[in-house]
Amino acid sequence: MSNHKYIVTGIGTDVGKTIVSAILAEKLKADYWKPVQAGNEQTDSNTVKLLISNAKTKIHPECYSLKTPASPHYAAQLENILISPDDLKIPETDNHLIIEGAGGIMVPLNNEKTFLDVFKQWNLPVILVSRHYLGSINHTLLSIDILKQVDIPIKGIIFVGEENKPTETVIENISGINILGRIDYFNELNAENIKKATDKITL
Repeated sequence: MSNHKYIVTGIGTDVGKTIVSAILAEKLKADYWKPVQAGNEQTDSNTVKLLISNAKTKIHPECYSLKTPASPHYAAQLENILISPDDLKIPETDNHLIIEGAGGIMVPLNNEKTFLDVFKQWNLPVILVSRHYLGSINHTLLSIDILKQVDIPIKGIIFVGEENKPTETVIENISGINILGRIDYFNELNAENIKKATDKITL
């Protein structure tokens, strides 16, 4: 089986990208990479490391680890750092790889470039994480539309939270994008529950 590389991005912040990334890494026994971390008290890399139970996954170090939990461009400014998209080079690995973005697709890296610019350079399939809330249909369809505009391949959508069939159906019908699964909220976040959730996603 050939190795796959996927970008995990969201329709906004706090939609569940890190949890989905952990589930995907566990399902594929894939490596994990968060290129830019903003807010480093408990990094997403450390969270994924704690939630993975297989012995194959490797956590690759961030290119930029910033202290302030804010948009990367602003967190970097506070530390007198200029994020260069050219520094965000995909780690070399013989394994599958899950790459987690920060926030949504158009999150700025500096005053001129966003994650979308980097996604275009990488030209890897995107897995879009969506969470149900008032306005999420709009945010999900807009995210899909801008990915399509720049010809970034979309592997599919993963929903997080309680089922909302009307929302999921209309997003699938309008976008034509496959739904890869839905992850319920966890009563307890641990490696055992992450492993159980791998059955909820079809790649």
